[in-house]
Amino acid sequence: MSELSPAKKQTDTVSTASSHTLLEGRLGYQLETALLVRALTHRSFAYENGGLPTNERLEFLGDSVLGLVVTDTLYRIHPDLPEGQLAKLRAAVVNSRALAEVGRGLQLGSFIRLGRGEEGTGGRDKASILADTLEAVIGAVYLDQGLDAASELVHRLFDPLIEKSSNLGAGLDWKTSLQELTAAEALGVPEYLVTESGPDHEKTFTAAARVGGVSYGTGTGRSKKEAEQQAAESAWRSIRASADAREAAAKSGAESGTDAGTGAVSGAGEPAAAGAPLGDGDGAAAAVDAAPAADAAPADQAPADPASAEAPTS
Repeated sequence: MSELSPAKKQTDTVSTASSHTLLEGRLGYQLETALLVRALTHRSFAYENGGLPTNERLEFLGDSVLGLVVTDTLYRIHPDLPEGQLAKLRAAVVNSRALAEVGRGLQLGSFIRLGRGEEGTGGRDKASILADTLEAVIGAVYLDQGLDAASELVHRLFDPLIEKSSNLGAGLDWKTSLQELTAAEALGVPEYLVTESGPDHEKTFTAAARVGGVSYGTGTGRSKKEAEQQAAESAWRSIRASADAREAAAKSGAESGTDAGTGAVSGAGEPAAAGAPLGDGDGAAAAVDAAPAADAAPADQAPADPASAEAPTS
């Protein structure tokens, strides 16, 4: 391979500096050039160019900074949540898919230094590469500007996700939520059948969520995990809707039975209307009412002769 001419090298240097300035503008911080370059250097580029330093150490550091800031935020805004629920909230924010979406919002893929192999297989939009690079950039901001600056950057990029995760409920992890629901409904353990299509660099995955041999939902995504999560969400909603419908029907039936029983009891205690025929129950009530009336005969009425009340003997 021929060496680049001085003019070409200068052009590339200006182009790189310009792109770095653009990224720094989106980040809101101007970083040491060498540090930013390292944060953007994927191992595929480093290996193809004589073993340059990669962004993996910065990624390791940035992952810790991101985790600390997100965990601290969740701890403070949810003072009553138990540890398990806080862990689910954090996992909904600090995961490869969520980080990749934040990276896409920054158009981070266009700045990453990739090797030819990754470049040819769509590496600039791979979730794992975007997520790792974003963590490396956060690590670089921490080293160059300190924890306060890194924390401010994390808040600016991730607070919308933190707020969204707080409102997700079951959607924090659809696969876990589906398994909990199917256990409660005694349906069995969910399983996922995944198929893939498309070229290697643009694969599409389709997953079907099955429980007890019945398919309850499907989903598609750029990764197997994403497809399974979507399928689990679809299945969860389907099973939850059926369970809610059964509960509503049972409640309605119970209320109808209660109303009917209440009507029967209240009807028995109501006096019969004048001239209305008496049923068996009404007759008994009338007899009971009549008994006190007989006892209440006038005081001046002569009592019956005991002798005349005796039955004749044969």
